[in-house]
Amino acid sequence: MSRKKWKKQRRGRVLLAAITLMTMAVTACGSGSDSGVDATKEPQPTPNNLEEGEVAVPKSPYTNPMVGNSETGEYTYGGDPSVLVDGDTVYLYTGHDISTDSEAARAVYNIPEYLCYSTTDMVNWKAEGSVMKADRATISWANTSTSAWASQVTKYKDKYYLYFCTWDMGASGGKQSIGVAVADSPTGPFKDIGKSLVNGDLTEPQSNNWNDIDPTVWVDTDDKGNEHRYLAWGNSKFYICELNEDMISIKDINGDGEITCGSSSSDADILNNQMGLGAFTEAPWLYRRRDSEGKTYGDYYLFYAYGWRERMAYSTTADPMKGGWKLGKVLMEPTATSNTNHMAVFDFKGKTYFVYHNGSLPAGNGYRRSACITELTFHEDGSVEPMLETASGPNGTTAVIKTSDGKVISHPNYINSGVDTPYPYNEENAKKDVQIGVELSKTEADGQWVITGGKADYSKDAYVSIQAENKPGLYWTVNKDGTITMAQDYDTQKIKATAKKQTFRTVKALNGGEGVSFESVSEPGKYVTVQKDKLILSDGKEKEAATFFVE
Repeated sequence: MSRKKWKKQRRGRVLLAAITLMTMAVTACGSGSDSGVDATKEPQPTPNNLEEGEVAVPKSPYTNPMVGNSETGEYTYGGDPSVLVDGDTVYLYTGHDISTDSEAARAVYNIPEYLCYSTTDMVNWKAEGSVMKADRATISWANTSTSAWASQVTKYKDKYYLYFCTWDMGASGGKQSIGVAVADSPTGPFKDIGKSLVNGDLTEPQSNNWNDIDPTVWVDTDDKGNEHRYLAWGNSKFYICELNEDMISIKDINGDGEITCGSSSSDADILNNQMGLGAFTEAPWLYRRRDSEGKTYGDYYLFYAYGWRERMAYSTTADPMKGGWKLGKVLMEPTATSNTNHMAVFDFKGKTYFVYHNGSLPAGNGYRRSACITELTFHEDGSVEPMLETASGPNGTTAVIKTSDGKVISHPNYINSGVDTPYPYNEENAKKDVQIGVELSKTEADGQWVITGGKADYSKDAYVSIQAENKPGLYWTVNKDGTITMAQDYDTQKIKATAKKQTFRTVKALNGGEGVSFESVSEPGKYVTVQKDKLILSDGKEKEAATFFVE
């Protein structure tokens, strides 16, 4: 992102913050798969409950993730987001991640159902509950009840179709297969058709038993007036086909009376068109731009997970069935809190949005993920502007924290590692990257922080938690040795202890001026202090070094 564009966005956020803080007293959040309440706002404390010596600093009223937050500590996790726009409403769908710490350590996804959320303003999200279970009572051909892997919902002729993937007991070796379920409403309940749409044995060549995952669907009309109903999917292999008008069967393109897989539509109906999709991993998403009248135009875009740890990238083509993909560029680097990523791209009220997932909620990780959102920008030539994941999202606010002599507190400039070794990001695994101190980076974005209610107790107005704007889920954290670095909160067994280490009480400036000092909640009587240009905890005797200004 350019410096000019970043400054423009920041000014907009500051203005939004001023308006929001004047018009809102409290924001709260709903959680749970069927809570039916607002699900986007960061939990905020009741104002005006300050004790003697405490001060309040402005907090961001909204943050990423979009949904799943809670002031009770009962968070709702959900990854592999997809989006349906239906009239004036946007529907967000995710799997429901409930993996335990033990399952996460063993790389086990425990996803028993698909959840839905809705919004009409892209700010407030309503939890619509579960739209379909992944158990065998619901999906007769499934061989597990905990594998509600990635899905996408589309509307066609007043019916809603949920394309999904799960392990198939009807495929040799129990491979993953693509399924489809139908409903009369975008909020379900969706009913499976009773068999897989694409059996895992059908596609070739194959490299593993989970080649057939992550379906994406796109319905379009070409310049000749012919309608195309594209279905694409894949992990390490990219497959695409067309659907019949019933939306629950594959079109026999070459008219030979059977559905086969190959490299050309002259001899196959499911095509393995992967040329040009450099480092394609999984999570494909088909998209095409629309003009002011809603008519599609230009090339087709395929957004997808690229490499490992997963980056987000895109390629383009004039015809998705013929392939000939032209690699665009990497749009988003690996997240700091999840090994995978999965996107959805959609248009709503004149803007294009990019939804992705990470593990930035408390106790989140690559097996307890959360949906986040940012705006997507096209250049005049059709190329896409790379994006940073952000903690504030489109509706939140960021803060600059300065020392008493006006120097900016920042973290080093770095790209999250593309290998697994440094994760989870904390003092033990990534010592250099997670430092916090005085002007450790010349990049302005590295000095932006998102201040929210304190994770240890959201009811206290003087409690705050501080995470990096461009490293969501990495919070100021007190370590055993008294240093303060950024760290991910990823362990449910330590969630309360970590919350205290990542919460600070804002008190009157120790130097007696107009600033603020941050007292540790986990180490009462000790204060955030600058020592040798790094943040540490101290007894506060160095009053200037323990005084800060929040802008």
